[in-house]
Amino acid sequence: MVDHDALPSEHALRYLKAHLRSVPDFPRPGILFKDITPLLADPRALHITLDLLAQRYIGERVDVVVGVESRGFIFGGALSARLNAGFVPVRKPGKLPAAADRVAYDLEYGSAELEMHKGSIAPGARVLVVDDLLATGGTASAAAELARRQGGELAGFAFVVELEFLGGRALLAQRAGGEARVYSIVRLAAGE
Repeated sequence: MVDHDALPSEHALRYLKAHLRSVPDFPRPGILFKDITPLLADPRALHITLDLLAQRYIGERVDVVVGVESRGFIFGGALSARLNAGFVPVRKPGKLPAAADRVAYDLEYGSAELEMHKGSIAPGARVLVVDDLLATGGTASAAAELARRQGGELAGFAFVVELEFLGGRALLAQRAGGEARVYSIVRLAAGE
């Protein structure tokens, strides 16, 4: 039996945190951007991340992994392969070639829209929304809304990094009507 509430080891967390880079004033002044590209460039860090994401969902029914553009594609695609699930990309407007559903949402430094091809998710499919970072929860919530519009059932949300001080976990629970099961590997407090 898999312990879904088990936390990553302190050693693994330290290793992953050491491969995150903070970039001040990106994408606009006042934002401290958490850059995962050093983690992606390190094979060990990437494997640890993918193993921890997959271990959390082994034994659960996940039919489709929804990856949010663009870094969610990296983790979502690899995770879907490990879970033997389908992968559905959620993209910025105008990037998908066929008919798409669209949703507008707010994020921590503005507003945006996301699209998903119509007919990507079968009614009743269990959907896991994956992205690299949970900040305020707007992007993940929008991706979940697109999945719900197609009849998908939310299995949960998975993130590599969570900025706890921005309250995204609570927002996801509120918008998902209490059904949001959120898993994040690295949880950062203010100033980390």
